[in-house]
Amino acid sequence: MKKILHTLSLLGLLWVLPFSAAHADRIKDLTTMAAMRGNQLIGYGLVVGLQGTGDGSDLSFTTQSMKTLLNRMGVSQENPLSDFEAATSGGKIDLKNVAAVMITAELPGMSKPGQRIDINVSAIGKATNLRGGSLLLTSLRGVDGQVYALAQGSLTATGVDASGAGSKVAVGVATSGRIPSGATVERAVNNPFDKTDNVLLNLRDGDFTTASSIIQAINAKFGADVATALDSVSIVVRAPMDTSQRVSFVSMIENIDVQPGEPPARVVVNARTGTVVISRNVRVTAAAVTHGTISVSVAMTNEVSQPGAFSNGSTTAVQNADIKVSEPNKPMFLFQPGVDLRQIVDAVNQVGATPSALIAILEALKSSGSLRAELLVI
Repeated sequence: MKKILHTLSLLGLLWVLPFSAAHADRIKDLTTMAAMRGNQLIGYGLVVGLQGTGDGSDLSFTTQSMKTLLNRMGVSQENPLSDFEAATSGGKIDLKNVAAVMITAELPGMSKPGQRIDINVSAIGKATNLRGGSLLLTSLRGVDGQVYALAQGSLTATGVDASGAGSKVAVGVATSGRIPSGATVERAVNNPFDKTDNVLLNLRDGDFTTASSIIQAINAKFGADVATALDSVSIVVRAPMDTSQRVSFVSMIENIDVQPGEPPARVVVNARTGTVVISRNVRVTAAAVTHGTISVSVAMTNEVSQPGAFSNGSTTAVQNADIKVSEPNKPMFLFQPGVDLRQIVDAVNQVGATPSALIAILEALKSSGSLRAELLVI
């Protein structure tokens, strides 16, 4: 009983909160503005200053990248390859301390040149640890091939990877890290915020009821036909053309409280951790459920058989097996038509089902057609 109550602690929150008085949410929390969408950036660079955990000289692209970088810095003369090979063979450059990496970042909407953004750095070669490394100046490009940001800085890698005497310990991922505010925006993305007659709001979770509530709230405050719906996700709002007035207008819209629609009935199961989350609207039709497991135990006993006196026999080892089969007497519980979340949890608690048993029961109810909800297994 204690195990299942502990596992279903989240369920307790879910049935207490939704059954309380209805609450309103701000439009800011339910929607995002289309003009503020993010843009993905990517780049290729080098991380230096590693403690012998880099790619080494075996990877051609790491060697080529370092050679090109040194050429740009004026290290080479007439024969760049010979100078580079002489430098590496002479011990002046140790590529074990260098790693080729990919850099990814998200450029927020309306970002302006000079602003800073966070970046992620991940090794792509033989590097085993990026801890303590520094990223050299790298350009970050968008899908159009244009450079939108420049990245450089010291990595923050939380993973630890240590080995010795045939043993290895790994905590987290040591081949990836982050650089907070590690890139500077160099180019702004074209934004339609101040160029169109309307402002487009997109719901985070498409729902016709929520979209209708938002439209009614906006029109009630600013007048009829100010907001219209394109579908269950997008809402078009007529806005002033003056930029300052438009900013104030959008600010007022964001802080309007609306009553969102109820989310669809859904049961989310995490098979790895045994976590089960059941939304408020889940219903079950009439069904009888029982759940039991058969356990088989085999006990081995080793004995020695001694020959009788004055016999020609020999001492022999004898192995005996004691097999027991047990099946617990699990009671059957009955779901009446239309039972809600509280009744489902109470019934499962009475049986004393384990988390894995609860998952099996939910999957069986879904297969039988009695579970009126979407079952998601993650």
